[in-house]
Amino acid sequence: MPLIIFTGYPSSGKTTWANKLREYLQHRIQQAKTENTIGYNYTISYHSDETLGIQHSTYYDSNLEKLARGSQISAIKRDISRNNIVILDTLCYIKGFRYQLHCESKGQATPQAVIHIIAPIEQCIQWNNSKEVNKWDENLIKQLEMRYEEPNSSNRWDSPLFEIISEDNTEVRVFDEIWDSIVLKKSIIPNAATLVKATSGNTFIQELDKKTQDVILKVIQQQQLTTGGDVIIDKENNCIVNLPFESVSISQLQRIRRTYINLNRMRAVETTRIIPMFVDYLNKSLNNE
Repeated sequence: MPLIIFTGYPSSGKTTWANKLREYLQHRIQQAKTENTIGYNYTISYHSDETLGIQHSTYYDSNLEKLARGSQISAIKRDISRNNIVILDTLCYIKGFRYQLHCESKGQATPQAVIHIIAPIEQCIQWNNSKEVNKWDENLIKQLEMRYEEPNSSNRWDSPLFEIISEDNTEVRVFDEIWDSIVLKKSIIPNAATLVKATSGNTFIQELDKKTQDVILKVIQQQQLTTGGDVIIDKENNCIVNLPFESVSISQLQRIRRTYINLNRMRAVETTRIIPMFVDYLNKSLNNE
């Protein structure tokens, strides 16, 4: 039972991508039947909060949420079979829960993959507000963003990890590697599908990490002196962080920073634009809190 776990913020596009993947897998299975190759006898099961009857309000109550996770695990156990691909399309935002899912697949000696759908929280809120049905409460989205524990490819329960920027349609190419990983059981380079483009190079990643961390450190230092106000990051380029009067936690700042890095590490950006772009992103994120 290959297990595919989707994770990401509410309204980040997980279901859209889960449906794309399901269509792709159905196509590959049909192709394998025609060619009589590996995968011809596979089937697909799909589970989400909606199919399992889990309401959004469940995530306000820790006890109800625990029961909901239990129903998700039960559905996976029920569908375990040698040739059935199970797609779990829920938040899966707690690393301990992803570890439980990993243990279920490991116990059945079957492969698994984690797909992280990345979208900035303000974009998720905008998409959510544009929905006509099944909307999330905006306050709950913000709470879940604060509680979200990002997957890490260095953790065995989050590996192999595929990261997809929600709006990037070119990332369909990732599906080929997912098929290779869970059906053909080929070893893949961790995060091979989401490595930085060659035009960016390792230097860009280092600069992205260093410059965004420098901005966060300046903000933290300012908050130690006073609450709220402006933090001048780069006077010459008019890069100023507008802090709210309520104190912003270090973990909140680091979450915003990680999201920004995830959104930009697959794109070629001039290093001189990193700080201005991050400051602008940081201000928008803080205004949406």
